Amino acid sequence: MIPICSRAHLLSLRAPFAALCLAIAVAPALAAADDEVNLYSARKEALIKPLLDRFTEETGITVNLVTGKADALLQRLKNEGPNSPADILLTVDAGNLHRAKAGGLTQSFSSEVVDAAVPTTYRDPDGHWTGLSLRARPIMYVKGKVEPSQLSTYEALADPQWQGRICIRSSSNVYNQSLVASIIAADGTEAAQAWAEAIVANMARPPKGGDRDQIKAAAAGQCDIAIANTYYLAGMLKSDDPGEKEPAEKVAVFWPNQPGAGDGRGTHVNVSGAALTAAASNKDAAVKLIEYLVSPESQAWYAEVNGEYPVREGVEISPVLAEWRTFEADDLDLIELGELNGAALMLMDRAGWK
Repeated sequence: MIPICSRAHLLSLRAPFAALCLAIAVAPALAAADDEVNLYSARKEALIKPLLDRFTEETGITVNLVTGKADALLQRLKNEGPNSPADILLTVDAGNLHRAKAGGLTQSFSSEVVDAAVPTTYRDPDGHWTGLSLRARPIMYVKGKVEPSQLSTYEALADPQWQGRICIRSSSNVYNQSLVASIIAADGTEAAQAWAEAIVANMARPPKGGDRDQIKAAAAGQCDIAIANTYYLAGMLKSDDPGEKEPAEKVAVFWPNQPGAGDGRGTHVNVSGAALTAAASNKDAAVKLIEYLVSPESQAWYAEVNGEYPVREGVEISPVLAEWRTFEADDLDLIELGELNGAALMLMDRAGWK
């Protein structure tokens, strides 16, 4: 039986015990006053709580945090409906943000602060969500086994020379769904289908594990190339655990689809983002929190601690990311990743991408 947690109890809990408060029975206990905000976050507590504490210190607005898996939080919002105590949904990937909007779980909000800080490419055109941080999904290759001169674009990974040499996550992973959606947007459905089938043929093993597992598999010699988000590699490089750091040191980052390579549209990027829930009862305080999360100070913290790229310009990136040099990002409006998510899923299924 999952316990019912009072607001005070919830705030005192540490992961993974706070996750127990994901039960719908906790909803009544989270009803917030005007100087409080209820936040459902798919980001782990350690990756968001310090910012929330600082926000509370500066504004006096208490943030009641509930963390959980992205899919579980979306389902919880659906189950709670108009009685949900949540004011903000913080989740990863434009695909998840689109699902929340399409499911009627979010509402539009207006903020001149957000509009000025975040490029339109990284915001919902109807104002339902905004990006908070950027994550790139480049090619990672094993040093000594692959030369950068052999690499160029995502599309080129379909070449037979990579047969049995690629590690990548399953088709159930929203990061890969969004990557395929970006291929559809750039090349069309027919070309994307052929690409996905070729990627399946070039896999070194059936997809399993997360992004860190793909990097570790490459370092262990199971494949020569891994597709993964950069913040996972950054976290491994900064880790004190040899089991994390040593594999990470064996791979390097290659930015695909840069100017001069193929169509030069740029490397695929995505966001973590925040949305105002449809049931939000503390809108003013919630918008203040979202504005705070796109402030230069918060963006700098994201970049240093999380190994992600700032969503706003003019913010310094972490030293680890700086070592990988700058790159041109795909300027595709991220709303298209959500709109093409269903097509990407069906395409991957037809390709036999497990």
